[in-house]
Order: sequence, then C-alpha cells, then structure tokens
Amino acid sequence: MTVIANFTAQRGEFTLAVDATFEPGSVIAILGPNGAGKSTLLRAMAGLVAVSAGSIKIDGMVVDDSQKIFLPPPARSIGYVFQDYALFPHLSVLANIAFGPRSRGRGRKAADQLAREVLAQLGITDLADRRPASLSGGQAQRVALARALATKPDVLLLDEPLAALDIETRTKIRMELSKQLATFAGCTVLVTHDPLDAMLLADRVIVLENGVVVQDATPAEIARRPATPYAAALIGVTLLRGTISQGELTLDDGGTLHTADLAASGPVLAVIRPESVSVHLVQPEGSPRNVWPGTITSLQAAHDRVRVHVDGSPAVVAAVTPAAVADLGLAPGEQVWVSVKAVEIDVYQTVKH
Repeated sequence: MTVIANFTAQRGEFTLAVDATFEPGSVIAILGPNGAGKSTLLRAMAGLVAVSAGSIKIDGMVVDDSQKIFLPPPARSIGYVFQDYALFPHLSVLANIAFGPRSRGRGRKAADQLAREVLAQLGITDLADRRPASLSGGQAQRVALARALATKPDVLLLDEPLAALDIETRTKIRMELSKQLATFAGCTVLVTHDPLDAMLLADRVIVLENGVVVQDATPAEIARRPATPYAAALIGVTLLRGTISQGELTLDDGGTLHTADLAASGPVLAVIRPESVSVHLVQPEGSPRNVWPGTITSLQAAHDRVRVHVDGSPAVVAAVTPAAVADLGLAPGEQVWVSVKAVEIDVYQTVKH
C-alpha cells in the first residue's frame, strides 16, 4: 500500500513537482498557500489529472506513467473526500455510501450491507435514510468519509475535510477523524490550511510552495525549525506532543510542563503561543510554573515583533519587541531562560498513530 509519487503535473502555466513516498498506516498532511499545488497533488494521485512526466505507483502498481500508462479513478484503490463533500443530493445517505462499491462491481445487496457496516463503524447508522440536504456540516463530513472508506481503499485522500465546519464542530470532528485514521491500514494524504489539523492528525507534513516541496518532516521538526518564512508564519506557535496526567505534561522529546488542564489524560498536543513566552537573562522568580534554560538559535522579524527561537527542553518560539531585543542584547548563541504560565498552555486531546 506504499505510494511512490515522483512526477510533475502541468495545469496551464503552473507546474507541480513532487518526489515523495507515502507509507502504509501513515497520515501525511500537505500544507501550503493558495495556488501551491495541494489539490493538484490529490487530483493527480486520484487520476483526475494526468502527470506530464514521471510516475505514480500504488502498492507497486504503476497507475500513471507520463500517459504511457494511465489508470482511470475507478481502477485505482483510492478513497476521496472532497472539500465540499460532493454528496449526491438525490440519494439517501445509505445509497451515497453504497455508490462506490456498486460502481466497482458489487451487487446492490452486498453494497448496501457494506455501507451499513461502514455507517456502524463511524457511529452514524441513524443517518442511513436521510438525504444530504438534511445533514449538518459534521454529519455530512462523516458521510463523505464513510463513502470513501466503503470502497476499502489503499489510499485515502482528504481535501480540506474540516474547512466547512464551525470551530466547535471542527474540534469534535477532528478528534473523531483522528480515531478513524489511527485504525486505517492504508496511507492518508490530508490537504489542509490549518496547522492544528496537520499537527493533531498527521505523522508527517509536506509543505508546498509554488509547486515545489520546500519541507518534508515531522510536525515537531517543522514547528521547531520551519524551512521558509511561509512555514514559520503558518505555524506561528510552538506545538509539542506528550502525555498528560493531572495537569503534568511529559513531552515526547524530553522535558515536563505544568498546565492548568487537570481533566485531560493520555496523549495530547500542547500549543504555546509566542506572546505567552517570556525571555530572561537570569532565572526568573515569581508566578510562572514553567521555567527552563535554553540557547537562542535565531531571531526573525515579524511585523512589530521579533520571533526568538530558543533551543531547550522544550524548544520554543517567543515574540518580543525590537526594543526588548536591544535592551536584553538577544542574539544567536546567547544563553537565556524562558518562562510560560501554566494557564497559557493550551492542551488538545489526540490519538497516537
């Protein structure tokens, strides 16, 4: 179920160049600005866009080879969740989900049975007889995912699956989606504009800019050392994975932080915003519960603030004024102390893949 994508795809004057391998059981997030080529990547993998050079292989089978070989979408083991979900309005939820298996040769009875099994798997059996127009955004997202999974694909493509949801619903569906992806044996490619989606759902992040892969790394590596100004601006925060119990967060990469969230338990993603990080020349005293030493690795101008990257346990990014940089004499290589209040650390429950 490994996907090897080594190709270029031409759309008008735009060219996308990709050389990446997607492993089974992994979730790979694709981040990038509008027009970077994110959706083109998904469409090429799905067979909706032909590559102009190179090839795409799925589980050792060539599905596209510069038009010498081109398997149409139904012949590829692909499940696709579109940004607008693209549910058939005239069909019931059950018929929408059964459509994929039926289009691949299953009889009506077998396809309906498979559709009911997937509905049960996602906990939405009660929606079977409803039409898409009567569904909420969260329900429609679940149905679109169920339709993609019903074909038993080797590869699951998700194009901005949470973008149409309000913030409250997105938080809930994100957690449910994380649980589903953790049990999916194939590889998942997730296009998103939201770095939190990438950090919570993905094992690996590919950043695209102007049709070129500019960074391919784990979420933690990208959060710690973004390769381009766009990536740095996109991430904007420090994202840390760890395990929490009674407010004490043990980080996967070493170190312990205290949070104000006493209810969360198990694997989590912690978010520390740059403005919540204070930088000191000597060890501070007082209210912050989280204080640790580090070394400044870089400083970057960002509007009216300077982003100070500090390597420590954990590594964090602080946002300080240019005046503070001058007053403190901050520079790469400088030994400093950083502090963060427990209430300034946001914790999100997640699922380990």
